Amino acid sequence: MADRIMPYWPEYYDDIPDFIQMAESEDAELDRMDSAIQQLFNDQFVLTSSVHAIKRREQMLGIQADPTTESLEFRKQRILNRYQTKPPFTIRWLQEQLDRLVGPGMTIVSVDVQDFILYVTANIENANVFKEVQHTVQTVKPANLIYQQNTSLDADIGLQEHVFKQDITWNYELDGVWKLDEKPFWSLGEEVQVK
Repeated sequence: MADRIMPYWPEYYDDIPDFIQMAESEDAELDRMDSAIQQLFNDQFVLTSSVHAIKRREQMLGIQADPTTESLEFRKQRILNRYQTKPPFTIRWLQEQLDRLVGPGMTIVSVDVQDFILYVTANIENANVFKEVQHTVQTVKPANLIYQQNTSLDADIGLQEHVFKQDITWNYELDGVWKLDEKPFWSLGEEVQVK
């Protein structure tokens, strides 16, 4: 007998066969809906996922599974392993990530291995991008490294080169005849620009 929907009806519907049949069919629909909602919730987590959700996650991770030779439990464990070991946080990975975030050549990542310092030199003018760079570095850097942000400037510097020549005349020889404060030890000639 239908017991999910009938308690909400008035009592005079309890003896009508059409309403009894309708309550039983609605109860079956409600049971299927509850089951689908529960499965949707279970599919949010790898260990309780259905086969359909596992297939979807394998597609997202690029895994080509063979359901005939691999158990569902093994496939779940493989997905968990991929989630836990991805990505490798190397200097190269961080440099590529920051290049995607800021732009190629706008950041330089380096590590001082002796002093355990991670340097990120960046030319960033946008504060939101700067905050995201800091968040990214703080998220992926190992605990034993100190993060040091360096700022670089993208500016032009003008440089001109000039070469000057000046003759030096020695007023005394080093033979002991030099008298203090009589004449300077040497005299400088006029300064002439060579280049």
